[in-house]
Amino acid sequence: MARIVMKFGGTSVADLDRIRNVAARVKREVEAGNEVAVVVSAMSGVTNQLVKYCQDLSPLHDAREYDAVVATGEQVTSGLTAIALQEIGVEARSWQGWQIPLRTDGAHGKARIDGIEGAELIRRMRAGQVPVVAGFQGIGPDNRVTTLGRGGSDTSAVALAAALKADRCDIYTDVDGVYTTDPRIVPRARKLAKIAYEEMLELASVGAKVLQTRSVELAMKERVRVQVLSSFEEHTGGNLPGTLVVDEDEIVEKEMVSGIAYSRDEAKVTVRHVPDRPGIAAAIFGPLSAANVNVDMIVQNVSADSMTDMTFTIGRSDLARAQAILAAHQAEIGYAEMLTDPDVAKISVVGVGMRSHAGVANTMFAALASKGINIQVISTSEIKVSVLIGVEYTELAVRALHTAYGLDA
Repeated sequence: MARIVMKFGGTSVADLDRIRNVAARVKREVEAGNEVAVVVSAMSGVTNQLVKYCQDLSPLHDAREYDAVVATGEQVTSGLTAIALQEIGVEARSWQGWQIPLRTDGAHGKARIDGIEGAELIRRMRAGQVPVVAGFQGIGPDNRVTTLGRGGSDTSAVALAAALKADRCDIYTDVDGVYTTDPRIVPRARKLAKIAYEEMLELASVGAKVLQTRSVELAMKERVRVQVLSSFEEHTGGNLPGTLVVDEDEIVEKEMVSGIAYSRDEAKVTVRHVPDRPGIAAAIFGPLSAANVNVDMIVQNVSADSMTDMTFTIGRSDLARAQAILAAHQAEIGYAEMLTDPDVAKISVVGVGMRSHAGVANTMFAALASKGINIQVISTSEIKVSVLIGVEYTELAVRALHTAYGLDA
């Protein structure tokens, strides 16, 4: 008997028929003798609509009220899924984040999990009940509902798996695993049987939509085995059908590059003619950090006449907020001009094999140059190289790099 957390994304619970399909899958696991907890997202499209309501009323809305609105999507699906399970003879009840409780910090809209009290859920599971947990939400220090940011249901599921000491966290989505790149752009992309936590973390952080970054971070920290698989494909047989996200030691032969990721959700900000003095970076990025605006790639130009330019990237959805913050601190920072560009994309190549292979970055630059694609910003880590390019070149760049690294099936 295993203890499994099954997480179902928005497309998996998009309507009542799909919710019935989810209930049938859960029932099969229960009948196989496993203890099961379920985590659900909101129905496909619902969160986007709720977010739009908030933004239409006020672009700079109160984040606490935003959370109160957008958390309702998961409340609906957790209740409906529990009803569907009860209808086919499975004892189940729904749980909201605050009922468990799943405790978070007070960063509304982007809260981080502080802890989960799993004892009551374990007791219920041992008694044969299936808890159906609303993903994406928790309760903050002020006893108000918080949300974990987009894709936060994955994080809920992994955190719950860690708290329940589950054998595995199965994340059901609309794809049947992790591919070398987006198969919609490159039809010859290959599905990976296994991928290391570090690789998945890098891919998630640079735009791969399969898993949310913090969920992989948490899985790596807590050593939760995660399986990505499709909720639309039936599986029979002993082998696990999706992609397993595991410790690097479990992967015998490491490819130089495991995958190519892209993100069109980027914006580039340049503050020009900034005094080149100690503390200037803190003056620029401190206020952004205080407002929970995440900064990614950063480039500082060579100083000339004690002045410099600073270019960085942020999420496109944070652009208006970042502009307002920097404008409010213009006198303190002392910049002459702020330029913004929302029409950029980040392309990244990722692989643990980079540690033992030379020339990875050069292959990337040569492949992009051969297609006439200009690189605006470059950043690297031990197992990743990322570049910023014009958004119109996204698909061309992904295809060129997939071929250049020999990833085509």
